[in-house]
Amino acid sequence: MKEQDLISVQLLCRRYNVPNSFIIKLQEYQLIEVIVRQDDFFINVKQIKKIEKLMRLHYDLDINLEGVDAIYNLLQQVEDLQEEIKFLKNKLNRYE
Repeated sequence: MKEQDLISVQLLCRRYNVPNSFIIKLQEYQLIEVIVRQDDFFINVKQIKKIEKLMRLHYDLDINLEGVDAIYNLLQQVEDLQEEIKFLKNKLNRYE
């Protein structure tokens, strides 16, 4: 993974005004992947949008991390099913 694709957890937490422990908890729930390099924690910048969504669930809606985990997994299942429906509709349209 390229260095420019990584952002420091400390910098991210300062930017969004959240404690570092929040990001570590997200990793413990396997919602994000944290990379350790030279005794510092980093995340891939592609995960920022996901982290923003998780922060909104936790801080704006006051949902505990267990609830955030459950909600996020259910949302992923819904998105997967929507993609499957889209694929099947396209396949069906080819046969019509």
